[in-house]
Amino acid sequence: MKLEDLADCRKRIDALDVRILDLLNERTKVVEEIGRIKQALGMPIYEPKREDDVFHNVVEHNEGPLPAEAVKRLFERIIDEMRTLQRMRRGEG
Repeated sequence: MKLEDLADCRKRIDALDVRILDLLNERTKVVEEIGRIKQALGMPIYEPKREDDVFHNVVEHNEGPLPAEAVKRLFERIIDEMRTLQRMRRGEG
């Protein structure tokens, strides 16, 4: 183990963080489209059943090493931020 190993790991983390950010922004664009559709159809932003479906999907596809509960917590936060964005777009927040 060398200090260079640590620096290399940190560079890899920085690159991964940018990829995660790109994916989050791509997801956000889809969420914005969903928000426009829901608003046009008079549907509520919050749909507990759909959120349960998302949690089930990501937990089912999780191969670790993150435990299922950690994955669920991360996606709870992502979904919460997406709901906040939809409310802002509707002028509700």
